[in-house]
Amino acid sequence: MPTAAKLAAAAAFAIVAAIAAHLFIPALPEGTPPGWLREVSAAIGLLCGWWIMGNRVGKGYGEAAGSGILTSALSLFWVMLVFSIVTMVKRSMRMLYDGPMDAVIGVFDLMLDYGALLAAPATPVALILGGILGGWFTEWAGRRWP
Repeated sequence: MPTAAKLAAAAAFAIVAAIAAHLFIPALPEGTPPGWLREVSAAIGLLCGWWIMGNRVGKGYGEAAGSGILTSALSLFWVMLVFSIVTMVKRSMRMLYDGPMDAVIGVFDLMLDYGALLAAPATPVALILGGILGGWFTEWAGRRWP
C-alpha cells in the first residue's frame, strides 16, 4: 500500500543512487562510456527505497539510519548485478565465453571488478552518508504523514 514514507524513501534513494553513480563514473576505466549508469542506478535506488526502506519506518531514527545503509548497500548490489549481466550479455554476443557456465561465472567476476573500482572513497562515502540521511528523511516522513 502506498504511504508517504515509501514515497519519501523512493525519492531519497533514487537521488542517493544517482549521486553515487555520478561519483563512480571517474573511477571507470578510461574510454568506458557511462551509458545509462545514472538513470538505471536511480531507478534501482527508487525501487529499493520503496520496497526495502519504505517498509522499515516507525522504529526510531537509529534503526532508520541502519536501514538506510542497508538500502544503499542493496541498491549497490543490484546495480552491480544488473550492469554485470548487461556486460556479460554483450561479451557473450562476441563469443568471449566457452559456455553458459563461463558466462554465469563471468557475471560474478565482473561484479568483483566493479567492486574493486569502489576503492575510491567518494562513492562509498556517498552511499553511507546518503543512506543515513535517506533513512532519517524516511523516518521523518513516516512520522509526519502516517
